[in-house]
Amino acid sequence: MPSSAGPSIDTITEGGRVTQVGEGQEAEESAPVMTFGAPTAGEILAERYELVEHINNDSAGRLVWRGVDVVLRRPVAVVLRYPGGDSATEMLQAAVAASRVIHPNLVGVYDAIDESERAYVVREWVDGRSLRELVVEGPLDPARATAIGNAVASALASVHATGMVHGNVHPGTVMISDDGRVVLADARTDCADSQENDVRAVGGILYFALTGHWPHAEAPLRGATAGHGRAGIVDAVRDASGSIAAPRQVRAGVPAYLDDLTMDLLDGEIAPPTSDVLAAELGRLDVPAEDHFLDQTGTIRFTADPGDEPSPLAAAGGRKVAVGIAGLLAVALVALLVGISVFDGDDDSPRTQPVAGPSASAPASGDATSPAARIRPLTIEDVRIIDPGGDRGELRNAERVIDGDEDKGWETATYQNSGKFGNLPGKTGMGVWIDLGEPHSVKSVRAVLSSTGASAELRTGNADFPSTSSGDKQLVAAYTDRIGQPFEEHNGTTMTFNGFNPEEKYQYLLFWITELPEKESGEGWKLGVQEITVQGS
Repeated sequence: MPSSAGPSIDTITEGGRVTQVGEGQEAEESAPVMTFGAPTAGEILAERYELVEHINNDSAGRLVWRGVDVVLRRPVAVVLRYPGGDSATEMLQAAVAASRVIHPNLVGVYDAIDESERAYVVREWVDGRSLRELVVEGPLDPARATAIGNAVASALASVHATGMVHGNVHPGTVMISDDGRVVLADARTDCADSQENDVRAVGGILYFALTGHWPHAEAPLRGATAGHGRAGIVDAVRDASGSIAAPRQVRAGVPAYLDDLTMDLLDGEIAPPTSDVLAAELGRLDVPAEDHFLDQTGTIRFTADPGDEPSPLAAAGGRKVAVGIAGLLAVALVALLVGISVFDGDDDSPRTQPVAGPSASAPASGDATSPAARIRPLTIEDVRIIDPGGDRGELRNAERVIDGDEDKGWETATYQNSGKFGNLPGKTGMGVWIDLGEPHSVKSVRAVLSSTGASAELRTGNADFPSTSSGDKQLVAAYTDRIGQPFEEHNGTTMTFNGFNPEEKYQYLLFWITELPEKESGEGWKLGVQEITVQGS
């Protein structure tokens, strides 16, 4: 019986005709050896799929045909091998795994059939080119590179949500159709790969799209045949130690924030975000240019000014980063003016003095002579719930947000009248206060939530206050410096804030919730904070 399944298809354009190659591999020059089980033009497989034209073969011996689904009257690609049976097990298993995920940025899979004499996978036919071929004409502009990266990250997020790994993300498996759709092809079943490697591969896609160079010399493109290898793929510019140059050093016009994001993803010492978080970040950057001055979306992290040429040796920890707000095509640093809040007359006073900035003896982070600090998880010394205007009944179990167990966390009460704290009398929000014990250079803060739809932001301040109602009010009034962009009705369950100034040190942080998601039952609004982690040095 046919079963829905299948990985995706790569494309090669020859003489103006779109041809498709299975498994993201290069086509062989030789014609197939015709034996029993070999297909012929006009043959109808499974009483449904008519074979129209033999396009090419891939390196694994599979034949790629253009076909037609005679029932639905739509073009299809048929990837066939003979004999079937045990020799086709891996191909069919990969097809079954891929068929479980349906997403607009993944190539569709329709059928996987084993007839013993031969086996075949029926998949979506895509008119277009792979990213590998597209960039042959020259590097892409930042807006298009961002859009492609966003599409790939979104596809990976859908794959990862099922617990699976794609395992084969490279320029040959990223396809751009003639109508502009970006799809990811050729998922593998190799369990040696990981979701983290998938996410880091998006950095390689961005680097390749922006520069035309491939940053992974030690990892040739999987699926390439002997004799083809990395044909058309130029290695990244490297220094004597093998370190790659940043995209902005390879070509002019790459925005600093996109350069920084790309290099962070490629830096093995920096923990990457999850694929859904990366997709959300790239989604904020993927905004039409004319909208950028009206909606200041985008990352708030920047590398050195355009006039500064950092060394090709610079890793993520050695690149200059400043806080600001970016347009996709125009980079600007915006100084944040923070008003001084006046306390309401409470007698409670801070127990700790404000945190000082970097000491005079500490080398600046942009100093080329200072070694890059290794990014690692930071220890959270203390945590508590901040609830100004509340009845103090939701303060228990704060320690669960730092216990390393995402299945257990702290929960708000269920609110019946509104999920927006601003709509509740005397209550603008509530959150989780974090004390790192001493000032640290912080790279990112990641919060894992119980459900989607929440709105929250990250704030920082210079002092601790008493754990009382009036102390919480003073703390919220004093913590006015926001890190990164707020998340509004976030469609994921993970929020990552990475807008920290590397030339400042931080001890106190406040994860501040402004809106709760509605419960699935529709009976009120509630949120759980399952885990908060801090990365830094």
